[in-house]
Amino acid sequence: MKTLSTLVIFACITQFTYAQGAKVTIQQDQKIDQLLEVYKTSLSNNEYYRIQVGFGNYAKAKEIKANVEEDFPELVSKIDFDSPTYRVRVGRFTSKLDAERKFNEVRVKYP
Repeated sequence: MKTLSTLVIFACITQFTYAQGAKVTIQQDQKIDQLLEVYKTSLSNNEYYRIQVGFGNYAKAKEIKANVEEDFPELVSKIDFDSPTYRVRVGRFTSKLDAERKFNEVRVKYP
């Protein structure tokens, strides 16, 4: 009796799950595809210049980064690992001229 009632309940449940099949259609504006293409090309063409202000072991690089962030808060600083040293680089300049101008300012503090 127990197995018969379990079998009937199982058969009912499978009928409910079978009815869950559906087809989903998504309607999107064609401009979304254009925006995605623009975004992809902008990511692949991200060429920019950075200024290296120091290098060393990780502890020294963190110290340099903290000092640079204090002295030049408008610049984005980043620690890059380039075996065997860590390099501290600042800025994201789209043109070499802008990078050189800022380099002349940074060079006074970090020769």
